[in-house]
Amino acid sequence: MLWTLAGHPGRTFSRRQLLSGALGDSYEGYERTIDAHVKNLRAKLSRASCPSRVETVYGVGYRFAEAGHG
Repeated sequence: MLWTLAGHPGRTFSRRQLLSGALGDSYEGYERTIDAHVKNLRAKLSRASCPSRVETVYGVGYRFAEAGHG
């Protein structure tokens, strides 16, 4: 998921797009599962002394902040 987000800074991905990229198109689970993964990713980044650059785009999904933002 981080690879997808960081590979396209500034682009917003829906939860479904992130799930599909991480777990494949056949995943039929709850889309909000991605929220827990983002929470864990942010925690890991903060432990690594990296400011969280994963932004929430309300009602849409998530994006990785472009350089100079966030």
